[in-house]
Amino acid sequence: MQPPDPRKARYRIASTATVGDTNRHAILGLIRARQPISRADLARETGLQRSTVSLITEHLIRQRWVTEGAAGDAPRGRKPRLLYLNVERARILGVDVRPALTTIAIADPNGRVIAYDTIPTASRPNVFVRDLCRRLQAFLRAHPHVRCEGIGITVPGGVDHARERLVAAPNLGWRDVDLKGPVERATGIAVELENAANACAIAEASFGSSRERRDLIVVTVSEGIGTGIVSNGQLVRGASGLGGEFGHVSLDERGPLCGCGRRGCWEVYASNTAALQSYRQAVHGRRAGATAAGDAGNFDHLVALALQGDRHAVRALRRMGEFLGRGIAMLVTGLAPSLILVVGEVTRAWTTVAPALEKSAAARVSGVLPPIAPAGEGAEARLRGTVALVLRKQFGTAIVA
Repeated sequence: MQPPDPRKARYRIASTATVGDTNRHAILGLIRARQPISRADLARETGLQRSTVSLITEHLIRQRWVTEGAAGDAPRGRKPRLLYLNVERARILGVDVRPALTTIAIADPNGRVIAYDTIPTASRPNVFVRDLCRRLQAFLRAHPHVRCEGIGITVPGGVDHARERLVAAPNLGWRDVDLKGPVERATGIAVELENAANACAIAEASFGSSRERRDLIVVTVSEGIGTGIVSNGQLVRGASGLGGEFGHVSLDERGPLCGCGRRGCWEVYASNTAALQSYRQAVHGRRAGATAAGDAGNFDHLVALALQGDRHAVRALRRMGEFLGRGIAMLVTGLAPSLILVVGEVTRAWTTVAPALEKSAAARVSGVLPPIAPAGEGAEARLRGTVALVLRKQFGTAIVA
């Protein structure tokens, strides 16, 4: 007896009460991954009867998820009609919530972001939810012929998946906020809510270039630090559902105060905010507290200054890299991933940050340091995370969440 083909094993069909959804996910996932593909090839890949494949694909065509294209080649007999994702009609909305600005993205079923917009993130959660609902309603009214298949919302904080609520987001100052319910009522569209780092991990492990990896960690670097952990093909959430908050592990209990209320957390040393503070202290120390002409107003500006050779900006980013390395060493020692991916605006200065990061991490890890790589500029990667939440729901996923 020959061993099973591991490529096909990803699409094996379950025989449970959810078999209908499982079969649909398998078919839709294969079409997305192998398009164009025929019904006969779908049957061979999944092991389903051709009649079952035909019923499912016809249903997907009626739902406008799938469309038929040109006839394919066949050695004899009738030429098969090839199937594609219908990227012209089906759309996904993604919402990435951050302390200053929230980004709303429109993507096709291939996960390609078509356009995006931003709205200010109001400090009061009830005001923000109202603003977000109004903006999403305006989009839907402006595009009446677009079929929106779902809304993915990512937040910089813990999500209680049993109650489907944001539990706490220290950098927003929010606690126990319902985002899912109001948005669903305002739009009539199902919402998937997730921690931003977890969403990025889902995107990379299920639909990105790292989808063959079963053990990886995504570190999101922004106003704070988040970690999305995939271990043995499963997203790590812990018993409470709030696992992975390594950004709030203290590196020095006498260190600066963190938004979570504790001192010396990883993110107060290695986040965008920490790098900006480091830069300003260097500049203002030299200029008696006055704002220098080349001062960095935000992290994007800090990166631009570093790329122009500003020595204070370069030092701030290298210090950021050194502290990122300290935290990553903790992750490597405790979880032994095969890959670490870094998401954030910091990746635009990767040639400046990476040497300090890798040196710092290597000095604190016994054994071989796994590859540490940038996973795209912050907004791009985080938007992929929002879209991946809906794609996971529709297409199934290579990891168990």
